Amino acid sequence: MDTMNAIVAKNIRRLREENKLSLDGLARLSGVSKSMLAQIERGDGNPTISTLWKISNGMKVPFDALTVRPKTPYEIVRTSEIQPILEDGGKVRNFSIFPDGEGRRFAVYYLELEPGSSWESEPHLHGTAEFITVFAGSLQIRTGGREFAVSAGESVRFRGDAVHSYRNSGSETTVLHMILYNP
Repeated sequence: MDTMNAIVAKNIRRLREENKLSLDGLARLSGVSKSMLAQIERGDGNPTISTLWKISNGMKVPFDALTVRPKTPYEIVRTSEIQPILEDGGKVRNFSIFPDGEGRRFAVYYLELEPGSSWESEPHLHGTAEFITVFAGSLQIRTGGREFAVSAGESVRFRGDAVHSYRNSGSETTVLHMILYNP
């Protein structure tokens, strides 16, 4: 199985070329430097979740278009074999379980947030909704000027097309599943 960096590299290059974008053009659209984009496309970079959101928003494609794996008739996914996308110095680990690369309009992620970790997400494509279920720990979500506390055994749904943030303010690692619905 390819590493997540290799999958992301192939997908960004393919999408950029399909859209007839140069590295300069994608840099202008995304706000990510040309040198960083080149490094990511070579598979040398280790882009953060925030960087990948900037790239996907710049190309106006769902985030999952960057993380989709090659299609097979069935798929067993082992989290231990997926290279996570890191944020907050590696304290937030986002595993792309089922990216939306097959026109499903949804994607499934598994996340681990160490105590004290956080990250702020760029707005997703217009109309995107997030569905989160917390399995361990607790999560603070800020969106639309409100903050929600979600604990183990609880779920939350909210609009993902505005700036929002996640924070583990507890003393244990928070484990959650996230489904992004892209209309």
